[in-house]
Amino acid sequence: MTKKVILVGDGAVGSTFANNLLQQTQLSELVIIDVVKQRPVGDAMDLEDITPFTSDCYVHAGEYEDAKDADVVVITAGVPRKAGESRLDLVNKNVAILKSIVQPIVDSGFKGIFVVSANPVDILTTLTQRISGFPTSRVIGTGTSLDTARLKVKLARQLAVPVDQVNSLVLGEHGDTSFENFSETRIAGKALQSYPELNDEVLTVIEQEVRQKGAKIIENKGATFYGIAMMLVQIVKAILTNQAISLPISAPINGEYGIKDQLYLGTPAVIDGTGISEVIETKLSAAEQQKMLNSADKMQAVLAKIDLG
Repeated sequence: MTKKVILVGDGAVGSTFANNLLQQTQLSELVIIDVVKQRPVGDAMDLEDITPFTSDCYVHAGEYEDAKDADVVVITAGVPRKAGESRLDLVNKNVAILKSIVQPIVDSGFKGIFVVSANPVDILTTLTQRISGFPTSRVIGTGTSLDTARLKVKLARQLAVPVDQVNSLVLGEHGDTSFENFSETRIAGKALQSYPELNDEVLTVIEQEVRQKGAKIIENKGATFYGIAMMLVQIVKAILTNQAISLPISAPINGEYGIKDQLYLGTPAVIDGTGISEVIETKLSAAEQQKMLNSADKMQAVLAKIDLG
């Protein structure tokens, strides 16, 4: 069985994702597309040098028509966030880029699954589904998967426990209105209340540090890419192997959490070979429920101002 992935956007996130994917998944073909035509040519030549140690994958630069028989299209293309910018500051710039990508891919005859990581990811994932007309199950955003990884690391370091013993989620927007699902958090199988050192003051600091980590990375090295590239690999690998894993992604909300107007927002969901097979409405406290509604309202306000023409 052939497994073909299209990568649109060969910047730091895209190239890191390609490198990781080749090392973790058996692919038959990886096609790289970028507005800077020479970069995918060079990256493909560089990446094929690792295939003797991974799998016999045909890696090459390509065009949108190559998507006609692809299983997955991964979109990382977009203007990256600069120091001092929020993810929502990127809306107008990246909506125009998204429109120029999605329609020609659909026109190619693509019948696979879109995976979006460009920011603001909840907005762009929602728009990818609207532009493409694809079923919501076949459009996925990375959502709060990266935020959740950052939270797990922070809690593990705070308590000096292995990170794999932390079960906690960040939900809502991948951005300023995200929030931690502390009411359901478990560390080494115990609720947060079992750890008196995690008082409200400490948890507030943790929330702030998790939310600000991306900006701090950008201040120091100009971009974030290792974490989000790994999140993309987890999603694409689950699709290609029909693995059925649960991740907090940008998933289609349509009635869950009392949100009636359909949009994509960070919540746990099951990903398998069909795309999103189940959206999971996790338990929230009353305060967390209000934060989820606030996050949805913020996204809807942004979407209401966008004209797709």
